[in-house]
Amino acid sequence: MSKLRIGVLGGGQLGRMMALAGIPLDLDFSFYESTPDCPSARLGPVFGDNNNSTASLDAFIDSADVFTYEFENIPAAWVERIAARKPVFPGVKSLATSQNRLNEKALFDRLGIPTARHAAIHSEADLRAAADAIGLPLVIKTVTMGYDGKGQFVLREAAQIPAAWAALGAQAPLMAEAFVSFTRELSIIAVRDQAGAVRCYPLTQNVHHHGILSHSLAPAPDISTDTQASAARHITDIMKDLGHVGVMTLEMFDTPSGLVANETAPRVHNSGHWTIEGAPCSQFENHVRAVAGLPVGDTRCPRPAAMLNIIGQHPARADVLAQPEAHLHFYGKAERDGRKIGHITVTADDRATLDARIRALAAVLPNTMALPKN
Repeated sequence: MSKLRIGVLGGGQLGRMMALAGIPLDLDFSFYESTPDCPSARLGPVFGDNNNSTASLDAFIDSADVFTYEFENIPAAWVERIAARKPVFPGVKSLATSQNRLNEKALFDRLGIPTARHAAIHSEADLRAAADAIGLPLVIKTVTMGYDGKGQFVLREAAQIPAAWAALGAQAPLMAEAFVSFTRELSIIAVRDQAGAVRCYPLTQNVHHHGILSHSLAPAPDISTDTQASAARHITDIMKDLGHVGVMTLEMFDTPSGLVANETAPRVHNSGHWTIEGAPCSQFENHVRAVAGLPVGDTRCPRPAAMLNIIGQHPARADVLAQPEAHLHFYGKAERDGRKIGHITVTADDRATLDARIRALAAVLPNTMALPKN
């Protein structure tokens, strides 16, 4: 059996966890990353340079048999250059849709997936018109880039329009969308293989703190069968329309009138890290299985599970590992305010025990995190 090497655009923690999942399957990995000491560096050769030169990209293309990416904020031209020579999963269509919020909203509208009312913004006058047509408050977002709350402005009154335009107008076109009144934030992660078969993980509840994901709970508490089925149908329709192969994430708001789609990510996702210890087959293993043309695995969550992000500062390893059923994942990244440098997954037999374990783990983290409500 000949070895298959997967090339990953990006060498951060997501690429690292892909490789950690794929190496036991006898898959090899290479990475395209400008930083040679990136988190993935110990798991395969790293290509790339500070200029992201064509020569370094071509050397990366020569290094592997099939390709994927760990992050959508990459030039589509890179993926197109690879696709002209070798297979890339997910394809350019998935990338171009997820990395542009207007394209993404158009897809939701075309597929009949509920989403917030929205408008494209090219000028301050457009912003005033959107405020009149949609109503306030509005969330103003950059069309590309932006994550963990960056690239956004919440417009609560018309007097703020000049300030909103001053903050984001240089990055126009922008998107204005109605502020969604929601009870909680949810995500569903699914994997689609090369034959078109889809498997979905259970809906996950996500709690944010200062705009950054604090922790995720799986399965999300108090989810009806109909709600799970609706989320699965939405993400399946999206993946089928895009011809998507690999893992995809759909972030949604849970509202009194049902689920409202927010955005997609054409990749493994922070809210799915619980799957490493909490599911029979993790999102990372399922992604590399799909990319390699292998059958995808079981996506059930047999017992309540949670993921806690480690932000900015490392906790003491012994303090984390002293907690029951806690699994520690450091990413090999230096400490820095607001930076995701690791995560903890924890499981339990019931939700009450899981909540108690989350609180015990939060107590040993150096930075404050939002905790489950009693």
